[in-house]
Amino acid sequence: MRMTKSGWAALAGALLMTMPVAANAAQCGNGPAGFPAWVEQFKQEAEGRGVSRAVLDRAFADVHYNQPTIRADRGQKSFKLSFDEFMRKRGGQTVISRGKGMKQANAALFANIERKYGVPAGPLIAIWGMETGFGSYMGQEHTLSAVSTLAYDCRRTEYFTDQLYAALQLVGEGYLSTSAHGAAHGEIGQTQFLPRNVVNFGADGDGNGRIDLVGSRADALASTANFLRGHGWRPGEGYQPGQPNFAAIAGWNAAVVYQQAIAYIGQQIDGK
Repeated sequence: MRMTKSGWAALAGALLMTMPVAANAAQCGNGPAGFPAWVEQFKQEAEGRGVSRAVLDRAFADVHYNQPTIRADRGQKSFKLSFDEFMRKRGGQTVISRGKGMKQANAALFANIERKYGVPAGPLIAIWGMETGFGSYMGQEHTLSAVSTLAYDCRRTEYFTDQLYAALQLVGEGYLSTSAHGAAHGEIGQTQFLPRNVVNFGADGDGNGRIDLVGSRADALASTANFLRGHGWRPGEGYQPGQPNFAAIAGWNAAVVYQQAIAYIGQQIDGK
């Protein structure tokens, strides 16, 4: 995903950023049978809100009901794991050992990010390592299918309908390929941003005038720092449980054990 600075400024002010979910939204469902009809109903609804038919036809050309997305959504078990279990499952010690090397090898990048956003390297590296193994695996699910499936699914319709409108915004501006692949819930890039977070917090970390969360670790890490700042990160304050910046970490993931892992791994990497 790539974006020019001028394009980003235009995108940030676009109508779809704040568009609420309509009361007469397309009817949700709990299985694949109703998905094709929902797609057509949603496209009519979206066109009525100002999304061009050309964008809709292009975006939905290869969209399908994505069963792996539903399995992942129903099978989230991180909330139930103990801290030690979670650390083992996510390879926490490997993230720490590799993360220390990543911090050293990218010292200038992390220093620049901390100067700009106030976020130190540790929690960024913790997120980067746990989400994608430092960019080594970013998922194989068709992004637009994943987001569309969850917008159609009755469990979290409103939340993912908003994500779908954000994805359409990105497609319309040319910043999201209709063939893009990522994680099961539609997350994109090296630290796994949902479409709305790409719109709201995407940042040009390498200064090349583009935003590329897949190909540029600088952009992905700067965007993650911008996300944490946008969720209340206070420069110079601690980020362990009970400290001021732990609340910003909590904005990243709803699972408390995940939040604790970010804080712990970050502390081991930062040496604080």
